[in-house]
Amino acid sequence: MTLARTQDPTALFPPKAQRQDAGAGHAPGSKTSHYHALWLSDIHLGCKDCKAEFLLQLLAQTQAKHIYLVGDIIDFWALKRRIYWPESHNQVLQRLLQLASSGTRILYVPGNHDELLKPYADLKLWDIALAREYIHLTSGGKQLLMVHGDQFDSQVCVGRFYARLGDHLYDLLLFLNRKLHQVRGPLGYPYWSLASYIKLRVGKAQEAIRRYRQAVVDYARRQGVDGVICGHIHQPELSLQQELIYANDGDWIENCTLLAETNQGELQLLRWDEAIGTTRIVSAITLAAPCAAPHDHKSMPTQATSTQEEVA
Repeated sequence: MTLARTQDPTALFPPKAQRQDAGAGHAPGSKTSHYHALWLSDIHLGCKDCKAEFLLQLLAQTQAKHIYLVGDIIDFWALKRRIYWPESHNQVLQRLLQLASSGTRILYVPGNHDELLKPYADLKLWDIALAREYIHLTSGGKQLLMVHGDQFDSQVCVGRFYARLGDHLYDLLLFLNRKLHQVRGPLGYPYWSLASYIKLRVGKAQEAIRRYRQAVVDYARRQGVDGVICGHIHQPELSLQQELIYANDGDWIENCTLLAETNQGELQLLRWDEAIGTTRIVSAITLAAPCAAPHDHKSMPTQATSTQEEVA
């Protein structure tokens, strides 16, 4: 859709004076994990399926020198259909603004659901820089290109009929996902994504994921970088594609995942685990030259590898 430049994007962000208490809720005695960089995308603030409460807990126990927001942070498409902005969504935005004003370098690469911010690329809004693309230099000297990924939609499409059918089925899966969580929660079961479970078993969905991965990797290879970090398709992955790093940080609608560069030079795919109240390492790549193949840590909490400090 076409968006006018005349809309003031700063209207989305409250003045700094209103942000002093953002990020409250860090439990006494909890541990803070320190990273060189974090990547978050597809949070979809303004959408009722956003897992803002989990993200707030993550942000309260995590510190990073760089935080990259890789698109679809605010879901203006959902807000256009229906105004939905609970306090937890507001607190996520407030926390990010507080971190930016406190010295964390935050860069925002808008996606398709927050595309009204794309005309303001190369500007800074409330201490958050905007860019259409960006290359992150790791502590070990690797160049990681960041794109949201919506620019590759034309290369991924598996047919108009299947695309429309997929959209409707995905909405249905998210509805069922939400209802299932409402039943599991009171029974003491942690969050589990029915939508992700089913999507991984649908052939057309897997073909679209494969095409998307290839399109992103081909684009990154043409840019001459060592790897690419993206989002968009709500499918977290960390892999080597012919020695080029492909990293999709997933989403906070169904998977609750992110990417992190540790201070020890490792790129990790992390998943929030409601049962333990922190993240677990799904897989990791050592950012040394050449990159080692990704290895799994499916049962390992992140506290086992990240620097910690006690918070009084």
